[in-house]
Amino acid sequence: MAFKARLHEYFHTEYQPGEKKLVRKIDFFILTFCCLSYFTNYLDRSNLNNAYVSGMKEELGFVGNQLNQIQSAFTAGYVVGQIPANLSLHFVRPRIFFPSCMIVWAGLTMVTASVHNPQSIAAIRFFQGIAEATTFVGTHYILGSWYTERELGKRSGIFTASGLAGTLIGGYIQSGIQTTLHQKHGLSGWRWLFIIDGLITIPVAIYGFVFFPDTPARTKAFYLTESEKALAVSRVPPVEDRTPWSWRFFRRTATSKFFWGFMILWIIAGETESFGTNALLSLYMKSHPTYKYNVVQLNNYPTGVPAAGIVSTLFWATLTDFLNGKRYLVGYFIGITGIVTSALILGASHYEDPAVATPIVFGAYYWAGAVYACQATFFAWANDALRYEEHMFRAIVLAGMNLGSNVINAWWSIVFYGASMAPWFTRGMWAMIAVSIALVFWTGGLSYFTARHQKMRKEELNIETHQVQGKEDLA
Repeated sequence: MAFKARLHEYFHTEYQPGEKKLVRKIDFFILTFCCLSYFTNYLDRSNLNNAYVSGMKEELGFVGNQLNQIQSAFTAGYVVGQIPANLSLHFVRPRIFFPSCMIVWAGLTMVTASVHNPQSIAAIRFFQGIAEATTFVGTHYILGSWYTERELGKRSGIFTASGLAGTLIGGYIQSGIQTTLHQKHGLSGWRWLFIIDGLITIPVAIYGFVFFPDTPARTKAFYLTESEKALAVSRVPPVEDRTPWSWRFFRRTATSKFFWGFMILWIIAGETESFGTNALLSLYMKSHPTYKYNVVQLNNYPTGVPAAGIVSTLFWATLTDFLNGKRYLVGYFIGITGIVTSALILGASHYEDPAVATPIVFGAYYWAGAVYACQATFFAWANDALRYEEHMFRAIVLAGMNLGSNVINAWWSIVFYGASMAPWFTRGMWAMIAVSIALVFWTGGLSYFTARHQKMRKEELNIETHQVQGKEDLA
């Protein structure tokens, strides 16, 4: 009976008058744009791996770990742009800033079709990383500004799943291009991929210029009434919104347990995604000791990895909402997944017949795709924990999470997952086991700290609210 009551409560949320209509509107205008933006973002990112296995490697003369070096150049740009881009949201309206960045990265994606060597791609990807720096963290900041704690997990999950959908669909786009546009007007299929992916991005940016509503306190969206704007502001806890440009603010941030706790959490968790982000299944297939896969297979078979990520993300985002925000559970699941899948691939590498090991390796990589669930749930966890803190502190913590992860990832992929290490990536498998164990322990400690702090802040807020009401009654 208790479980049925929880299900009924979860699927029949009580709203204030007009609140359900407001949620539907922000779902349609905010969530739609954020998801389409992240979809095109990952479409433009993943096309490098798709192009690499579709002829770009041979045509441009890639050698050694140049693919990983290009990915590191992108990560370096992403790191450089991270804090400035997210601080800019405090001064430039997101309705202008987000779509403008999209136009820039769409142009850079299309320019990639004209390159003649790996070094040119590295330069382009560096600036593309700067342009894309605010997309993930900035969107989580916006979602945390509009949605309540109970609504946030599902929306974060849908947002993250849209990026994985970009990775998934990107493989099929390249397969289709390879069979229909390869050598059209003298351009290789992988060059057409960059052109088409860039063109897909531009209409989404135009949509954002027109319909994205900024934050509740600053919105001028024509489709929201004045009462709906006031209701949107009232749905999130009132916090003091001080300017970030002070020594006190930066000192507080640099010494905050929240900042370091969540940044280290995402540094560890970000590396548990290494199997997917470094396209290890594609590289395994490209270097398979027995089978020779064609271009269509090289693009289509690895799409099972983001497909598993989409299912896992939506499942865990929904479940942790249902369990009143127990986001930390995902950390334990990911830790187990990382250990087991790495052990399976390590074991398969010792098979005398590589063909026999192939189904085990495919299964392990597909299962490993489930770790993508940590993106939505861990950033929702940070949003939940910082709900009672000032907005710019929350923005800096979210940016710090992504910044710290990408600083490590800039060299991690070269050291542990270099393309020259295919097909088995033995060093990377042991690294995955290590970070998976570390994640389990860090998740346990952080969950204890955040639960205790949230309880204290809620009590403080209730006391402040009662004091204000008491003064108003006396007046």
